[in-house]
Amino acid sequence: MIDDAGMSARIGADQLGHSRVSMTQDRYMRRGKVYSEVAALLEADINGE
Repeated sequence: MIDDAGMSARIGADQLGHSRVSMTQDRYMRRGKVYSEVAALLEADINGE
């Protein structure tokens, strides 16, 4: 839920009591998420905008 809300991994780590943000990212933050902002950026670059 923290990831889906756009909050940082640091916030998630603090909430879960992890001393290392990397543990939170490796275990709890979703991979393979689609970011429409990235797609728009890439499309603009490809189209020379």
